Amino acid sequence: MGIHFGVDYYPEHWQRDRWETDAELMKEMGLTVVRMAEFSWHKLEPQEGKYDFAWLDDAIDLLGRYGIRTIVGTPTAAPPAWMANRYPEILPVDREGRIRGFGGRHHDCQSNAVYRGFVRKIVTAMAVHYKDNPNVIGWQPDNELGNSHHDLCMCESCRKNFQGWLEKKYGTVDRLNEAWGNAFWSQEYNEFSEVFTPRITVTGENPSAMLDWKCFCSDLIVDFMKEQTDIIRKHCPNHFITHNYMGFADKVDYYDLGKELDFVSHDQYPGGFFADESHGRGDILASTLDVVRSYKNKNFWIMEQQSGITGWEVMGRAPAPGQLSLWSLQSVAHGADAVVYFRWRVCAMGTEQYWHGILPHSGNPGRRYYELKEMIRKAAPLMEKMEGSMPAPEVGIVYSFRQNYALQIQPQNPKMSYTEQIQEYYRAFYDRQIPVDFVPDDGDFGKYKLLVAPLQYLMNSELEERYFRYVKNGGHLVLTMRTGVKDETNICMTDRELPGRLSELTGSEVLDYDCLRDASVLAVFQNESHTARNWCDIITVKEGAEVLAVYASEFYAGEPCVTKNEYGQGCCYYIGTEPDEAFMAALVRYMTDAAGIAALGNADEGVELAAREKADRRWIFALNHTDRERTYSVDSSYRLVYGEEAGKLNGYEVQILERKI
Repeated sequence: MGIHFGVDYYPEHWQRDRWETDAELMKEMGLTVVRMAEFSWHKLEPQEGKYDFAWLDDAIDLLGRYGIRTIVGTPTAAPPAWMANRYPEILPVDREGRIRGFGGRHHDCQSNAVYRGFVRKIVTAMAVHYKDNPNVIGWQPDNELGNSHHDLCMCESCRKNFQGWLEKKYGTVDRLNEAWGNAFWSQEYNEFSEVFTPRITVTGENPSAMLDWKCFCSDLIVDFMKEQTDIIRKHCPNHFITHNYMGFADKVDYYDLGKELDFVSHDQYPGGFFADESHGRGDILASTLDVVRSYKNKNFWIMEQQSGITGWEVMGRAPAPGQLSLWSLQSVAHGADAVVYFRWRVCAMGTEQYWHGILPHSGNPGRRYYELKEMIRKAAPLMEKMEGSMPAPEVGIVYSFRQNYALQIQPQNPKMSYTEQIQEYYRAFYDRQIPVDFVPDDGDFGKYKLLVAPLQYLMNSELEERYFRYVKNGGHLVLTMRTGVKDETNICMTDRELPGRLSELTGSEVLDYDCLRDASVLAVFQNESHTARNWCDIITVKEGAEVLAVYASEFYAGEPCVTKNEYGQGCCYYIGTEPDEAFMAALVRYMTDAAGIAALGNADEGVELAAREKADRRWIFALNHTDRERTYSVDSSYRLVYGEEAGKLNGYEVQILERKI
């Protein structure tokens, strides 16, 4: 596509006589694309049914004259005041039955028929209007779908839609009652029209009902976006469609959402959201990028890359010189083919007055502008060469929205988190400079020498069979505590000991367990003492299975903690606890060595190595996440193509090396 750097631009926030200055500065900086209009519904439809696209036309045309193309955002995340006043039923209702009012964003019920009608009308009008505009290349429906809708919406419209969703899924109310275990606490329904949304109760919740509610909310968002993408594809078949994801955010299943998109995009804010620290850990940032790549298993865009201090009512830390370039190129290292910065200029009004952009309030270029301009000058030609190249990891981590939903509903230990556990495994590979893919539980397991599947809490026969087949064919599988606990409707398994049928694969059974509350347990692995946290499965091994680690305290001292079982041509590890950082590192070192997986190289602490490759070339990125000088080493066949002195990194420096393969 040849587009690698851009910016989110809000011309409606500034006087028209400033627009051309902005276009000149963007061109000088090397930006070739903007995203516009995603929050401008009132500007585009100031009165019901009366559209005004003239201001946006003028901005698109002006930027086009400077070689800058436009991604149009549909404005459905910000319904205007006239709509909320005239049709108050579009406003969302929370768990406590309170109407969430106008004055922020995402103040909408995505199931409401009136609101959906207005959405169809404005998206159709925009698509028809811009279908032949040569400066418009793509679309972003809405903005960060799922954002701000944590417990929304529970209005009567959503209740009726939930009832219809359940009837379609279960067919009869008797099947629903059985799937939800409604015999407990007299929760049976006589018909689907009796089903409630899960508003706040006197005490307790039905875990099965809550799981279906979360899945319904996800499907509703997918349907909400699909209605827009269908309209855009009908009228603009030559334009791409993308949407800005938020990493591990979980209101909507991003795998499902991605089916409607040409490629996914992501909003990457390494400085966090008003965080005390100057930036997040390198492994957390990297895992976020890798999971986004997994949602369509292809290259992605960054639609909002941090370009200054973050903040609404309070602010975070200022990025140090070099960090903006580092963060940009980290996104590229993990598969981003384009980086679009948020935002062009700090807004002088509204909620985001302190969410800083490339330009300050004054509009005068400063150090952020010039740092990124120089990085773009050097990096854009390389990105042109590596466009379409991808990381090619030999390790996969299974990531599932449904597992996450179920463990949010019943974490069992308050400190046990599905995504945090996923990221702890990721961190151990990251620290060893071993690249990782995330993979859905219906994805291609066979691509990976080592497959890590933490907390496989919900289980069904199809997924069991996929794990058996993977190991039988030579794969190395890692299963962990709380595997096979429940069926797919979130009801506990009762036909076998844990982990159910998978005990044939693990060579072990879990006959008891201990939920560690404000406690830890000692464990011994390879004659070294380690710490087990949050949970301990008390494991009984079957004949032929190997005990790799044992507990060394509590009443189960001496019992197995980690096991390994050969099966077919492969093997299955079972890790019955949450290992601390050192324990996790030791286990990952053992398992990667056994699977024959090599690191990209060696590096000092704080340095990340990442790789992209395509048919005949491979690139390694060395990224220094510290403000100190650091060193690294890779195979001598690589030559430096970006940076100063190969192997030696200044603070926040990035180097790129290339070789033929």
